[in-house]
Amino acid sequence: MTGSSDFIRDKVDADNVAGTFGGRVQTRFPPEPNGYLHIGHAKAIGLAYTLAEEFDGTCQLRFDDTNPTTEDSTFVEGIVEDMTWLGYPPTSAPVYASDYFTHLHQWALHLIDNGLAYVDDQDGETISEQRGGFGRAGSDSPFRDRPAEENRDLFTRMRDGEFEDGSRVLRAKIDMQHENMQMLRRIQQIHQRSRLEVKERWMPGITLDRNQKPVTDFIISPSTVALDERLKRNTAAK
Repeated sequence: MTGSSDFIRDKVDADNVAGTFGGRVQTRFPPEPNGYLHIGHAKAIGLAYTLAEEFDGTCQLRFDDTNPTTEDSTFVEGIVEDMTWLGYPPTSAPVYASDYFTHLHQWALHLIDNGLAYVDDQDGETISEQRGGFGRAGSDSPFRDRPAEENRDLFTRMRDGEFEDGSRVLRAKIDMQHENMQMLRRIQQIHQRSRLEVKERWMPGITLDRNQKPVTDFIISPSTVALDERLKRNTAAK
């Protein structure tokens, strides 16, 4: 790396010294293709690609195509063109969050089968109200204790497009009284529109909440196989 240093580079250096990731450095730039790049994006691109280059790593361009109401392939093309103009052409073929729908779906089923997620029939306004607020505890959904078999059936029908937009959502079964309200989020919601890059079996598709970002980051790393095996072992032990 260069002689410059900051808290980010210090953390990467510390991981490399400790052998945390075997010396592998991987960054990513994950724009949502719902508009063109602005100055904030330019700063993120510079950091992600420069950091990867300094540590002989890689930077992956990943389009978060999880909100089909606002996305268009024109923005995908424009983002790639602007990145190239900035001096940071993609070093590998772009990937899309929708590329990993199968993986995300399998993990969602794992949560359902182990009683860690459920299908909620309430509308968004009601769910938001149940989240509570500062000094006010949240409340459980009346659908929280649905049997796993019923949740799995409903979730499969959600994927197949049987229900209307926004009529059902898959939620993590977490502590509604937790002080961190940002954890009280939905996982997947019905949305009747195709993605930019998505297989036919996923149409009309399911909208993913922001929870998918760190999960997708993990999927594109070599650690994914290890997590899959751990999930299988945990399921078999139950």
